[in-house]
Amino acid sequence: MDIKVVLNDEEQYSIWPAARENPSGWRDAGFTGTKEACLAHIDQVWTDMRPRSLREAMDGAGR
Repeated sequence: MDIKVVLNDEEQYSIWPAARENPSGWRDAGFTGTKEACLAHIDQVWTDMRPRSLREAMDGAGR
């Protein structure tokens, strides 16, 4: 079964069956493959696990 990488508005990643419609609030991240390949891709690109809103708040607090 093909798996795809999905991304939400907080820039958090997950995997989802490629043949299924994305869950509400999630969009395609542009990568499809085996579960192992998708997880490896996420491991490579998702280097900051904090949600986008927290990163932005923390970046603003340091100014």
